[in-house]
Amino acid sequence: MAAGRRRTYAELLRWDTALGVLLVAVLLAGAGGTEGFAETTNLSAALNDTAEIALIALPMTLLVVAGQVDLSVASMLGLSSALAGSLWDAGWAFELIVPVCLLVGLAGGLLNGWLVTRVGLPALAVTIGTLTLYRGLASVVLGNKAVADFPETYAQWASYTKTVPGTFVPYPIALFAVLAVGAAVVLHRTRYGRAMFAIGAQEQAAWFAGVRVNRIKLVLFALTGLTAAFAGIVHTLRYGSARADNGIGLELVVIASVLLGGVDFNGGKGTLGGAVAGVLLIGVLNNLLTLNDVSNEIQVVVTGVLLIVSVLTPRVIAVAGERRQRRTAAT
Repeated sequence: MAAGRRRTYAELLRWDTALGVLLVAVLLAGAGGTEGFAETTNLSAALNDTAEIALIALPMTLLVVAGQVDLSVASMLGLSSALAGSLWDAGWAFELIVPVCLLVGLAGGLLNGWLVTRVGLPALAVTIGTLTLYRGLASVVLGNKAVADFPETYAQWASYTKTVPGTFVPYPIALFAVLAVGAAVVLHRTRYGRAMFAIGAQEQAAWFAGVRVNRIKLVLFALTGLTAAFAGIVHTLRYGSARADNGIGLELVVIASVLLGGVDFNGGKGTLGGAVAGVLLIGVLNNLLTLNDVSNEIQVVVTGVLLIVSVLTPRVIAVAGERRQRRTAAT
């Protein structure tokens, strides 16, 4: 009976559960204390402001669970945006531009995965290198100019003013919700998800158990690059401007969201729901700070603090739990 109660308390104290409670508390505090926060127009805008972060966070969560990371996602977003702008400026139809950008994103992700799985380089070093490479290519493709006047039909789809009928949910967030459900099923209900956790927990043991470690990591890097390129298209349409410097620094917010959601940076632990809660919490906090006239610089500081807290707090909880177990065993 006591063991059952302990399990129940452990579930209640799970980091992702606590984060969900915190998210609800922040929403209630914002609705009660900040004028205009609870208006549907503001909620739509707040959700849409997280669109690119949310989309990239999905494959990033799977990647981090598998013990890997991709720091080049923001640069791939910028490269996709620059390429879209360059091709549109050259007279291409937007329906042709989108698949070209997605193929470039897929190729960039495959390059990251190949360098990690075949050449044997660490993901952190590889993606720091490609972070610079992809951003440089974006500058080569578009230079210093900005391209605008994209098709209104597509631009409306990416705007918070056009929402799913009967709701205040913008279409990019509706797409994110569908993809999040799919990613959660894959991660938590399939053998591929179990393989990702096994790779992150102990890669060599997973390999000996018959898990196709390199193939899974390659697929995850490819998905991350593909999604980052799609996020670049969303970003371009949402702001109505294609620039080579779009998305600078976005990779830190994505990683902060994932880690804030309780996904262990060393791999092998975490939930998709926690990562989604992390994305929403950062988005809500940024919106509240903006409504209260807090500068962008302070918002960056808040994101940095959250990143430190997200890494430190679960570790402190784990150490405290281990010490408690040792004391219990000793008595």
